[in-house]
Amino acid sequence: MTAVGNGAQTAGRPTRLPRSARRKQLLAAAQEVFVAQGYHAAAMDDIAERAGVSKPVLYQHFPGKMDLYLALLDTHCDAIVAKVHDAMRGTNDNKERVGASVQAYFDFVDHESEAFRLVFESDLRNDPAVRQRVERVEQGCIAAITDTIISDTGVSQAHAELLASGLVGAAETAAQFWLAGGRQVPKAEAEALVAALSWRGIASFPLQGESA
Repeated sequence: MTAVGNGAQTAGRPTRLPRSARRKQLLAAAQEVFVAQGYHAAAMDDIAERAGVSKPVLYQHFPGKMDLYLALLDTHCDAIVAKVHDAMRGTNDNKERVGASVQAYFDFVDHESEAFRLVFESDLRNDPAVRQRVERVEQGCIAAITDTIISDTGVSQAHAELLASGLVGAAETAAQFWLAGGRQVPKAEAEALVAALSWRGIASFPLQGESA
């Protein structure tokens, strides 16, 4: 099986890589195995083979399979939350903010790595450590949008959180439905449809200083 990354093996022996580079290589291999097989069916042997390293090398970086899985979750959970934060900070145009937030979810599920399956379709959702990370995605995205809604409209924290949760829920559900349905609607058009639906609701709340 082909090793992940450049220079993983030389003449049958593992190449010495900086620790950060090796860790990145191992995570890439683990992601491919977890996405293809799911957590329970994946084995550390499979991951080591995919990375082109020995099991002792793999265990030097990650004591167990769960450590690998949680490290991947942390990476991708942080990435989607960061994308939504960027959507809020990237412009002062609220319509564009809504569109960028929806796009963040569509980009995530449409990425060729299929990393979204680790976050949204994990076969470990009942594990407390995994559940905590998945919930952190939702809470982090809601918090980013909540702050913007409060700043712009002056509605209460509770009202803003409810509005934000609606936008996050719509974007996540629609993106996954679009992907599962075989991308029947072009991606840009699908994003625009979901963004338009969400914007028509949120836009009904006037900005501070404007009358309803």
